[in-house]
Amino acid sequence: MQTTDQGLRIAGTEDSLKAGERGPTLLEDFHLREKIMRFDHERIPERVVHARGAGAHGHFQVYESLAGLTSAAFLQDPKATTPVFVRFSTVVGSRGSADTARDVRGFAAKFYTSEGNFDLVGNNMPVFFIQDGIKFPDLVHALKPDPRKEIPQAASAHDSFWDFVSLMPETAHMVMWVMSDRALPRSYRMMEGFGVHTFRLVNAAGETHLVKFHWKPKLGAHALVWDEAQLIAGRDPDFHRRDLWDAIAAGAFPEYELGIQVVPETDALRYGFDLLDPTKLLPEEVVPVRLVGKLTLTRNPSNYFSEVEQVAFCVANLVPGIDVTDDPLMQARLFSYLDTQLTRLGGPNFAELPINRPIVPVHNHQQDGFGRHAIPTSEANYHPNSIAGGMPKAATGPGAFAHVRERIDGQKLRKRSGSFADHFSQATLFVNSLSGPEREHLIDALRFELGKVERPEIRSRVIDEILAPVSLEVAREVASAIGVPPPGGRFHVSAHPPGQPTTSPALSLAITVPGGIATRKVAILASPGSSGRDIAALRKALVAGGAVVEVIAGTLGPIDDEDGKAVAVDKSFLTAASVMYDAVAVPSGEVGLGALYADPQARRFVLEAYRHGKAIALAGGARRFTAVWGAGEESGAAGDPAAEPGVVFGALGKEFTAAFVTAIGMHRHWGR
Repeated sequence: MQTTDQGLRIAGTEDSLKAGERGPTLLEDFHLREKIMRFDHERIPERVVHARGAGAHGHFQVYESLAGLTSAAFLQDPKATTPVFVRFSTVVGSRGSADTARDVRGFAAKFYTSEGNFDLVGNNMPVFFIQDGIKFPDLVHALKPDPRKEIPQAASAHDSFWDFVSLMPETAHMVMWVMSDRALPRSYRMMEGFGVHTFRLVNAAGETHLVKFHWKPKLGAHALVWDEAQLIAGRDPDFHRRDLWDAIAAGAFPEYELGIQVVPETDALRYGFDLLDPTKLLPEEVVPVRLVGKLTLTRNPSNYFSEVEQVAFCVANLVPGIDVTDDPLMQARLFSYLDTQLTRLGGPNFAELPINRPIVPVHNHQQDGFGRHAIPTSEANYHPNSIAGGMPKAATGPGAFAHVRERIDGQKLRKRSGSFADHFSQATLFVNSLSGPEREHLIDALRFELGKVERPEIRSRVIDEILAPVSLEVAREVASAIGVPPPGGRFHVSAHPPGQPTTSPALSLAITVPGGIATRKVAILASPGSSGRDIAALRKALVAGGAVVEVIAGTLGPIDDEDGKAVAVDKSFLTAASVMYDAVAVPSGEVGLGALYADPQARRFVLEAYRHGKAIALAGGARRFTAVWGAGEESGAAGDPAAEPGVVFGALGKEFTAAFVTAIGMHRHWGR
């Protein structure tokens, strides 16, 4: 029988104690508090989750006043800028794990506003695994390595995670996201962010609306492929943090637009699901995302530990005009984040650390404790007092935070609301919204993950209880590869909510593919005797579009081109690989081409780029490299419809470089 740490037997550990099924979580839930408190303090000093991170400073500006929706000061004046610190992260792995693991990514933003700090603590996926925060310790324990052997690190491909999933149908939607390309972002700069929960906006008149927060990267949302992610983990485990740092250092400042989906309070149950359910999203085709402002990251940290490691986010860091809802996962986070910092940062005074300190004065009666930075001088450290003239006293009027007043009427109970019961329809919506290649990647990911599960009963249960209700086709394709029987005829996809879309194009990364080449990394392969004119022409055209160009050769140091002129080499094949770049080009020059084609590392470089769907430019005689993927000399030419998608070859000129730039802007070419 499950008990508390005091030996008290527990009647239920699936739901927190609430005032009514859809009501707020109660502070008296000692089981929730003990369970979360024990979980929060399991690691010292590393974060239990989101341990692997990167951060940057920047600023936010709203496009137009949102006074009609919220009284939040930083959302009023388009001319004002608000300082922001953002931390990106993986969730499961330790600080020493690789950046490119298949995982959820954190996207947490701390706004230093004129009314205090506002933390928008989100992820790169709009939903979560569980509906109630009391299950968070169970989820993370299942995701983390086997406690006996600390294996595997930063991976969900193991028995305990899929055992948990197979027994918790509410995880189905999030599992589809984590098995998709969304779990392998190309860059933090090319990654969407979401507030996950439904928040409230409150205007000066006290009128409220429900809101979902979104971050939309200006560079578009793009992903790696699984094979590429694994290779990068070996070549450069710091791939994402290096990419972010280098871009900011080069002045290519990452930009994200803040978007909101706003609905009336009365519409919380209108859309066929409950807006308080964190395993659900609000389709953009039903309620469009309104872009209201822009975040620009302009400065790297001065010290990683002092800023990225010591930054303390909390869902409860709110400002007037933004409030929480009764989402039971959000309610637990209000407690959990604050509690976690007591262990991580050595006591209650973590808000006084420079990275956490608000830009407005702080006045209260907080006293002493580890790490105290402030030096209060008042004789009175209590309220009410007469010694200090009654100061500081409670704020009143505009600018003072006040919780939304709402009637609470319900029995005290541990029970899930019936409006949270649909676990599969949005998982089906997500799968149905993917492009063909994305769907293939999802199936391959499920085959890989479940192929690592040792217990056949768990594999079977995932097929029957999770995948089959989402998509019989996906379930059957996965089952055939992992050695378990396909789902039988009794299984069916769950009923779709009436009036809701059956597909949502916004959920697919394919719609964000076409674009420019700003900050894209392009490798030009060279060898002594390569055409220096080709290299210069390619570099000029690509840099004009904002791309980053590097020349790769067999050795470092300058090489002589076919005219005997020196060409600088940025990296060698020993330290560079195609997975580090978005595109590859091979210049003409017969002597150089002969040496390159004879080098197995150069051939592998081009072949990997081809296999990963990247743009490839082969100038002049470089078209011989088509043989590395089995094509002949007559496989097409630049502008020839017979050419493979994304592969450009022919004489280097304006048409050639224009075609290559266009191909890079497509990100991937799955039609090959």
